[in-house]
Amino acid sequence: MTDRKLWSYKEIAAHIKVQPDTVRSYRKHGLLPPPDHVESGKPYWYADTVRAWVASRPGNRGRRSD
Repeated sequence: MTDRKLWSYKEIAAHIKVQPDTVRSYRKHGLLPPPDHVESGKPYWYADTVRAWVASRPGNRGRRSD
């Protein structure tokens, strides 16, 4: 089953346990995949896109448990 829910910087940040500005910086430096959707100039990514990106990130901070 695919998760087609769109995530903003805020949801991505919560998922990987960083601040939204950090996610914006990742995008600025080409470390985030291209957005799946842009609405009114704001980028959004499908949850599945983000999860795949997290799984492939060096260091995979998404595995960190608090």
